Amino acid sequence: MAKKSKQMTAAIEKVDSTKVYSAEEAVALAKETNFAKFDATVEVAYNLNIDVKKADQQIRGAVVLPNGTGKTQKVLVFAKGEKAKEAEAAGADYVGDDELVAKINGGWLDFDVVVATPDMMAVVGRLGRVLGPRNLMPNPKTGTVTMDVTKAVEEVKAGKVTYRADKAGIVHVPIGKVSFDDAKLVENFKTINNIIAAAKPATAKGTYITSLTLTTTMGPGVKVDPASL
Repeated sequence: MAKKSKQMTAAIEKVDSTKVYSAEEAVALAKETNFAKFDATVEVAYNLNIDVKKADQQIRGAVVLPNGTGKTQKVLVFAKGEKAKEAEAAGADYVGDDELVAKINGGWLDFDVVVATPDMMAVVGRLGRVLGPRNLMPNPKTGTVTMDVTKAVEEVKAGKVTYRADKAGIVHVPIGKVSFDDAKLVENFKTINNIIAAAKPATAKGTYITSLTLTTTMGPGVKVDPASL
């Protein structure tokens, strides 16, 4: 086991591991215990009582945070003709088709989100082995396979985040940066929480959110009471 640094040890000591904090308390404590020398990301993790092996219990989607994420996302769009022009006008960082496939297969990955028009998915499909493991494949559920490329690009630039339950039923979502005002982080947190709560599968039994934790990039986890949201 790796030895904890003095900074991490000091940060952990400020968090009562037996306590479940309100959203406001958790945000303030996470910022207080952050010791990174950069503008760390604040993230929430939902441990959900779901069986992701069942098709009707998979949690996946996207939402635009009211206060953004604090990160400028690079958007790549697969489109042709007028749709390519629309993507460029909307602020897409890269727009193209086959030439982008070759470039990506060659190891280039200088982008954060991939958007594609439906007619381009056969082309994008050739990148499944590269984009799939990195959760970069366009998907209708996250609004990244669409004819409305203008809306898709603008939403990403405005602070759209995607979420997806992993094999253990845990959903990790960034809600902003340590430099954000507490109120803005809480507002983003509540937005995410409303979406996750509404996504509860009808077939899921028992307590849906079994635990909820807020943390910064390098800081300790702070347990949050879902009822406070």
